[in-house]
Amino acid sequence: MENKRNFFTEDKHLQAVLQKYLEHSFYQWAQGELTEFGESCAGEIDERAVHTDREGQPKLIKYNRMGEDVSEVWVNEGYKKTVEETYNRGIVGFVHKEIPALGKSGNYLYSYAQGYLLSQSEPGFYCPVTLTMATAYLLEHYADEEVKERFLPHVISTGEVDLYEGATFLTERQGGSDVGANETKAVLHESGHYLLHGEKYFASNAGQCGVAMVLARMEGAPAGTKGLSLFVVPWRKEGGSLNGIQIRRLKDKLGVRAVPSAEVVFEGAEAYLVGEPSKGIYYMMEALNLSRVCNAVASIGIMRRAYVEAREYAGNRHTFGDHLINFPMIRESLVNMAVKSEVETSALFELIALFDRVMRKEGKVLEKDVALNRLLIALLKKETAEQAVHFSHEAIEMHGGNGFIEDFVTPRLLRDAQVLTVWEGTANILGLEVLRLMNKYQVHRLFVEEMRTRLSNLGNVSEGLREPVESAISTLVELCDYVASCTSDLQTFHSKKIGNLMVKIFESVVALEGAASGDEREVVKAEIFIEQTWNGITWIDRENKAIQHFELIVKWEKEGLEV
Repeated sequence: MENKRNFFTEDKHLQAVLQKYLEHSFYQWAQGELTEFGESCAGEIDERAVHTDREGQPKLIKYNRMGEDVSEVWVNEGYKKTVEETYNRGIVGFVHKEIPALGKSGNYLYSYAQGYLLSQSEPGFYCPVTLTMATAYLLEHYADEEVKERFLPHVISTGEVDLYEGATFLTERQGGSDVGANETKAVLHESGHYLLHGEKYFASNAGQCGVAMVLARMEGAPAGTKGLSLFVVPWRKEGGSLNGIQIRRLKDKLGVRAVPSAEVVFEGAEAYLVGEPSKGIYYMMEALNLSRVCNAVASIGIMRRAYVEAREYAGNRHTFGDHLINFPMIRESLVNMAVKSEVETSALFELIALFDRVMRKEGKVLEKDVALNRLLIALLKKETAEQAVHFSHEAIEMHGGNGFIEDFVTPRLLRDAQVLTVWEGTANILGLEVLRLMNKYQVHRLFVEEMRTRLSNLGNVSEGLREPVESAISTLVELCDYVASCTSDLQTFHSKKIGNLMVKIFESVVALEGAASGDEREVVKAEIFIEQTWNGITWIDRENKAIQHFELIVKWEKEGLEV
């Protein structure tokens, strides 16, 4: 009988990462939960994802038989099962409330571990989960008690009350990333709530969300982002009728077809103010940072799935008289994928641990923590998204012509990965975020100080491994000093270069700290990663580390390591 696949139990690196950051009792509980969820993600959820992508995509039912606008979005039954299972496992709820089995609340680390497993089968559905996480955060932290009591229990439901999935509607046709150009109006009603008029041009989870967080401009508010306020808008009124909302059409997207993205029109939709009127954009930017972490989690999920599919296909495919996995070029590709994937996953979960402290305000959170948190989010969101596309391409190439056929998961991985470079901020937008942080917090100096301190504490790591990173830090200092003297236009021109250099330094330090443990596999990973990152093309590779250490890196087989 064929063994069932399990995305959690097969991922020894993820298990080690979670053991590092979760306290022992939490990890013991999470291990059981993630084992069940990992099996489901590799099994039923993956099968449903194929159906949704191919035949069961969301459909807009615009009118009923009487010609009335009902703007309903149909989703298939398998998708509904995935919704129920995923939310009932607490992927959103347990960030905000007690886990009954533990008697304490969960955290973002556990939620993002679930998201990492889910994204290996259904990154499209992880988008609505992301939006629901952002909605829960905004309601918990900024809504008044009446609004919070009305909506939050439904948004964080794990089955005890009806679930209201969330959404965050920012984008308008004339603005795109320029949110300050938004025109949606909020008019105060005599009852005390507001009525929204306007449209949102790329509204994901439309028709499936119970509530949406929407930016709109009150009458008399100034132009630009400072005039935007945040509102919570229920999709339906208490009687079940639409709340002054229409869906014009669903977007026909390249990938992530599971999530219905729509053009939404507000015609007097009842809305409730969240927080202070002048701070809407600041609240939404906090939620955007949360969503950027989710975006990065989805990216490393796709990277992991692409690597696993490539490895398994190479192990099974027999050609030219041998299995693909025995050819040196194939081995080199798999080793490089494994190393990059694991280092990037370690780097991201280090960020998530910091993010957890900052967002939940646990312990003493310093301004330095806030600045580095925002910086690492921008850096890793960009890097992981680009690597998800690259890994999907590598997996397709490993499959040859089969990789281009929809019978395999690889085409969907590529289609789903491509949007992750755009959602929550393109590379250009993230470069501008790095520049803003440099000007506001002098974050480049904080970053350099942090990286140099960590390098100095590495202990038994060889100088040969450290030297390229130390040299890169010196280059970063020189680059940042030069950019500080440039005009604003030239500063933006260099911002992405600064970000690219920073993320290579950060991930290198993470890899070297793994090597400092003395574990043989971690040392080899660090050696290969440093060579990949800093040495460029080595025309004559006399050491052939990728081939020499294939069994250790890909199969975990050497000196007692288990398969």
